[in-house]
Amino acid sequence: MIGGGRSGKSTWAEAYARSHEGKRIYLATAEAFDDEMKKRIKAHQARRSGEFITIEEPLELSERIMSMASGVDVCLIDCLTVWLGNLMHYEKNLETYLEDLYRVVGSPPCELILVTNETGLGIIPADSMSRTFRDRAGWMNQRLAVLADRVVLLVAGIPLALKGTLS
Repeated sequence: MIGGGRSGKSTWAEAYARSHEGKRIYLATAEAFDDEMKKRIKAHQARRSGEFITIEEPLELSERIMSMASGVDVCLIDCLTVWLGNLMHYEKNLETYLEDLYRVVGSPPCELILVTNETGLGIIPADSMSRTFRDRAGWMNQRLAVLADRVVLLVAGIPLALKGTLS
């Protein structure tokens, strides 16, 4: 699922994941660095309460996906652009982490539902770090879209199938 901020990506991805029978994992990448983010995380947790096993992983995403116990039917990862921001914040080697993610997505242990932001539709950011983030997110999303069976764009809560079907 890809879309802008508050486009409905997470809600739609959660509903899509609920349509799958079996064991569901919610791999959450956000860290609560401030009160506003704490509120966002709590709202997400309340919305999925009891329907997903939640694993919080801000950095080692590929390792967590590959180490999931057998019997997991679907893993929803929310959000890849938050994860990318975490990698930049902690000054991790982006190429290594991204290549590991591409390998996992190319041969996943279960169905993966990826949530990411489309960051390239707005104005060109004024500072170098923001431009770097926007560029890296765009390149990451392009690589993941090639690997994905389905790409759904959310605009104003409306899903648009860009690749594959909605169901």
